Amino acid sequence: MFSRRAFLQTTAGGVLTSLAASGTAFAAAPTENRLVLIFLRGGLDGLHALAPFADPDYRRLRPVIGLDQTAGEDRGAISLDGYFGLHHALAPLKPLFEDGELLFIPAASTSYRRRSHFDGQNLLENGSGTPYGARDGWLNRAILGLNDGDRRLGLALGPSVPLILQGAAEVQTWDDSALPQVDEDFLMRLTQMYRADPLFLDALHDATGALKPDVSMDGMDDTPRQGRNFLMAARVTADLLAHDHGPRIAVMELGGWDTHFAQERRLNRLLGFVAQGLLELRTGLDGSWDRTTVMVVSEFGRTVAENASQGTDHGTGGIAMLAGGAVKGGRIAGNWPGLSPNALWEERDLRPTNAYESLFKSVLMSHLGLDQGFVETRVFPGSAGLSPMDGLFR
Repeated sequence: MFSRRAFLQTTAGGVLTSLAASGTAFAAAPTENRLVLIFLRGGLDGLHALAPFADPDYRRLRPVIGLDQTAGEDRGAISLDGYFGLHHALAPLKPLFEDGELLFIPAASTSYRRRSHFDGQNLLENGSGTPYGARDGWLNRAILGLNDGDRRLGLALGPSVPLILQGAAEVQTWDDSALPQVDEDFLMRLTQMYRADPLFLDALHDATGALKPDVSMDGMDDTPRQGRNFLMAARVTADLLAHDHGPRIAVMELGGWDTHFAQERRLNRLLGFVAQGLLELRTGLDGSWDRTTVMVVSEFGRTVAENASQGTDHGTGGIAMLAGGAVKGGRIAGNWPGLSPNALWEERDLRPTNAYESLFKSVLMSHLGLDQGFVETRVFPGSAGLSPMDGLFR
């Protein structure tokens, strides 16, 4: 466990306000419940994380990358209910599911229906229902409803404060101080964008040491470093949120989910980090786990059919995960539209039948205790037509 003493030493340069600050800075919290939001940037393929392996349309649409229960626990889907199965990299989470501390909401998405990472992420974070419709984040606005002005309840893990936590409410930050590095998805997009520019490609090749337009990018994969940072962030998050006078709401991020190619190889590692991170949070929060909800989301899902590169392209319906001792888990929640041709969104994507905004409102109201009127006027303005999801919490 990453100790508080080590944490304070690593943040001595001012990255995070010390927990030993004045008593005024850490007055009694308005809620003792904890919330951790994990943002998987890039568009997680929910049909790979939670595979409807028993659906014949799933096998038809994904003949190569689709998961099969018969493939074994080290390669296939681990059945949860005979229809849905966990990706094998998420196998360590099955005990949480069986203990009622984990649930999945497939076919979940925000109201965004186009397929731009930038617009989709911005809409998810600003909470206005429109890309760039607000300059602050909905979770920051929610903190204003909890905070009486003398307590920094929010915590951002990473090199910068994400939009979802930006706003009038002051938040704490933590980073391991390592400079962020670009990942293989970004480098691939640069390569494709400037394919016709020999001068740029030569410079990019010199800078990376090996990159050429049609060369494998295996040697440039930054996933291990991202994973190490993510697990360290999970340990720090747990350590601080478990503290009696620490923050109560944290946001963690993990990139690399834009799997247009080699999806199984890449998601095998990334989903493994998510599983490890959730277990780190459970262990580190210890006695506070019973009052904790961990929410895992991504800006959108992927196409239902695989592409020719053994990957998937930008889609619509995705997935949400809820974990924690406060969660009424052990089940698949929400409405499942199926994968038949008539059920698909625009004949290509999983239809989004479960609104992220309904999930977020439920978390804020049922778990953190915010007033419905405040949530629907200040946090998610104009969302009164979307009812909070019922029955998600103990």
